[in-house]
Amino acid sequence: MTDGSPTVTRAFRVAYDGREYAGFQRQPHATTVEGTLLRALAKHGLVDRGDGPTHATPPGYAAAGRTDAGVSAVGQTVAFEAPEWLTPRAFNGHLPGSVRAWAAADAPDGFHATHDAVRRTYRYHLYAPAVGQAGPADAPHAVDDDLVGDALARLSGEHDFHNLTSDERGTVREVTATATREGDLLVIDVAAGGFPRALVRRLVAAVRAVGRGAADPSRIERLLAAEPVPGELGVGPAPAAPLVLWNVAYDGVTFAVDDEAAESARTAFGERYRDARHAAAATGAIRDRIGTPNEETE
Repeated sequence: MTDGSPTVTRAFRVAYDGREYAGFQRQPHATTVEGTLLRALAKHGLVDRGDGPTHATPPGYAAAGRTDAGVSAVGQTVAFEAPEWLTPRAFNGHLPGSVRAWAAADAPDGFHATHDAVRRTYRYHLYAPAVGQAGPADAPHAVDDDLVGDALARLSGEHDFHNLTSDERGTVREVTATATREGDLLVIDVAAGGFPRALVRRLVAAVRAVGRGAADPSRIERLLAAEPVPGELGVGPAPAAPLVLWNVAYDGVTFAVDDEAAESARTAFGERYRDARHAAAATGAIRDRIGTPNEETE
């Protein structure tokens, strides 16, 4: 279904708060980011309407990544044959505040958002105060930054990550993993051409265990070995909510920021950040109040 307007192959940068979605990929009887995007296109009259995941996709449609439930994005990329009038700000006209297009690029014919990506970067915001700076309540979460850095260096390079994913194929990847401290957070960037299932979150969990002293640094070498690890030594994925699909790079494709759409996105995500801070302030106050002497109230 089209509105008869001339079309171009257009790639959109899409940001979303993944906490309220059952992942990116559309699925029956679940609210997903992809389903939300396709519903918006249906409301624009660009694809046939349907219920839930039954919306058709526009010609040439593909997305850069299929993020898991709870995972957010700022650099997700979807591309398809779109009318020239479909700018990011127009796209946003039928999108909720939790999903916002903010930049776009006219791509060459035959462009495929999945297969043409040359580099994907995920960013994990790990709550991990530095050892020696954490209070008693946060001590179990404290990490040694040097141990974390060493573990990430060991994980960087080309390895078979079969012990850090449930996938049976495509487990050999060349990965770059680094960390930057921002107060009580460690911001961990993991980049590769592509990722097997849950690799980033399992990698973070393994590094976190080493940084906390819960696992010996040699554990990293064991996870990278050819032999499968027994179940008791396996690494489960770290929580999804702190993970963001940060960037997807393409050769020869330059994205232009739509200023109006970007401002709309900043406002929408600013409101969600404020709401989250308010909730955190309340739970923090409860934590601090427990165990203190009773206060008389009027």
